[in-house]
Amino acid sequence: MDTEVTLTVREQKRLFVITEVLAGRWTAAQAAAKLELSLRQMRRLLAAYRRDGPAGLVHGNRGRPSPRCLPSDLRQQVVELARSAYADYNDHHLADVLAEDHNIQVSRSSVRRLRREAGFASPRKKRPPHHRSWRPRRPQPGMLLQLDGSHHAWLEGRGPELCLIAAVDDATGEIPWALFRPEEDAAGYFMLLRHISRTHGLPLALYADRHTIFQSPKKASISEQLAGHPPRSQFGRLLDQLAIQLIPAHSPQAKGRIERLFGTLQDRLVKALRQARASSLEDANQVLQRFLPSYNSRFAVPPAQPQSAYRPWPAGLQPDTVFCFKHERVVANDNTISFNGHRLPIAPGRSRCSHAHCRVEVRQHLNGQLLVCYQGSPLARFKPLHPGPPPVGKFTPADPPPIPAKRRPGKPVSRLKVPGRPHKPAPNHPWRLPIIAQARARKPEG
Repeated sequence: MDTEVTLTVREQKRLFVITEVLAGRWTAAQAAAKLELSLRQMRRLLAAYRRDGPAGLVHGNRGRPSPRCLPSDLRQQVVELARSAYADYNDHHLADVLAEDHNIQVSRSSVRRLRREAGFASPRKKRPPHHRSWRPRRPQPGMLLQLDGSHHAWLEGRGPELCLIAAVDDATGEIPWALFRPEEDAAGYFMLLRHISRTHGLPLALYADRHTIFQSPKKASISEQLAGHPPRSQFGRLLDQLAIQLIPAHSPQAKGRIERLFGTLQDRLVKALRQARASSLEDANQVLQRFLPSYNSRFAVPPAQPQSAYRPWPAGLQPDTVFCFKHERVVANDNTISFNGHRLPIAPGRSRCSHAHCRVEVRQHLNGQLLVCYQGSPLARFKPLHPGPPPVGKFTPADPPPIPAKRRPGKPVSRLKVPGRPHKPAPNHPWRLPIIAQARARKPEG
């Protein structure tokens, strides 16, 4: 009984050459040269054709399952998990989760092949082509840390909107520490740098964007330009005290390592928060601290030079004197200062009974407590004006309330002027009218 045999183009070429040899038009040596085979292999093909006909030219493993292929039940299990519980996981992440949580050892390429055969596209979009020059990593850990904040739906609507403030080591890709905050603020970066400096050490340089948290938006005055002291933000003043260099980035692509880190965390950390059912700021920070060790062990790379470049904390320097917000105030005649709309009294000290007209420093610690210092010596301590850590955003203390001028006898109250408050013209003042309206008002009727 004849059976149908399907031959490939290569096998059809061999069949044509073999028929020529059997017809006596070519020798076996000539046929071997035509097919680029050895004479021994050509004689094997001739023997297989004489024995089995055209079926002898077909490879013996055709139609057989590969001994290295995945079992059908395992393939079905991977496809079901990719369809249901891990539909938004990328191929690499899904392979890691299958190995850790389900004890299924499947390579990333196999996961990708199974998902594409099942009709599942990759949840991640194709990356754009790289068009920027590549910068090599720093050789030692601690030489450069990249800082940034990421606003994202980390809790996926289960809780408030949060901002992840993180740092990544340029040499290893390790995350020294990170934390969630309600907003991207200076207090969050203070907490981040304080924890890193106490656990790892002081880095040599920081790479960040040009946010006003890192650079003051104020322009330097002539006296500041001559003195060489440009205006600093609170975080810039902190870096100056700790002798840490700040490198401002001109584009997001310049600090691509922290940007790619947030892309990975917005994929993996969101799912870790989802599995832990985190719904508050405290829950998110707890999940984050459990997530960081596994992330570092998975994605951190060894540095080119194993020696650490972190500097030890300076001996004798108290962290509370550095990691705080510092504001200058001038003491009023009644021995009080104005801060955030509050009048804070200063008691007389042992050295002097009055500090009027003295320039003092108000230190606002991360726990909200206030400490007033004069020439480095504390004068008064106050409880937090607001509960909890310092509020997010900029720290712009309110100016002292204006002191009204004394009223003269017989002078109407409406003529009293308040120092520092400009006079506001009436709505029908000529200066408020356009030029055409003024001309029409001066033109006689009729």
